[in-house]
Amino acid sequence: MSDTHTLVSRRQFCAGACQVASCATLATLASACSGDGSPTSPSGSASMLPVLTGQLAGSTVRVNAAGSALANVDGAVLVESVAGVFLIARTGANTFTTIDGTCTHEGCTINGADGATYVCPCHGSRYNRNGQVQAGPARASLRQYNTSFANDVVTIAL
Repeated sequence: MSDTHTLVSRRQFCAGACQVASCATLATLASACSGDGSPTSPSGSASMLPVLTGQLAGSTVRVNAAGSALANVDGAVLVESVAGVFLIARTGANTFTTIDGTCTHEGCTINGADGATYVCPCHGSRYNRNGQVQAGPARASLRQYNTSFANDVVTIAL
């Protein structure tokens, strides 16, 4: 049995160590982005909500429902405005629910829905149409807003 030692230069050692660290990092990132259905990954069954623009008018945001998903009962949209983002669902002929569109977990904009459930794209938190948490990691409900409806315009009271 021979006892042979091969000397490795500092440069070779550092290059090898960097390659190993890079491979380990890439493997970790690949598994984190795989959408493997873990509790912190968003659901693959959620569809993107249509986006409407809301107009700030004093202490209200006005949204035109004509020709959008809000024209039909059970339709839902994401509303973007300078006052914030909102999720609006039509619940009846003249009734709507409006909630804050920012996830209470880490502040991501909720832009997906799975039936009547809103789904956050960042970590998969799920909320019902009234803003109550159905599945975490979020723990706090979304803020609700009063709305009125006239002449195909939904008005959100801030």
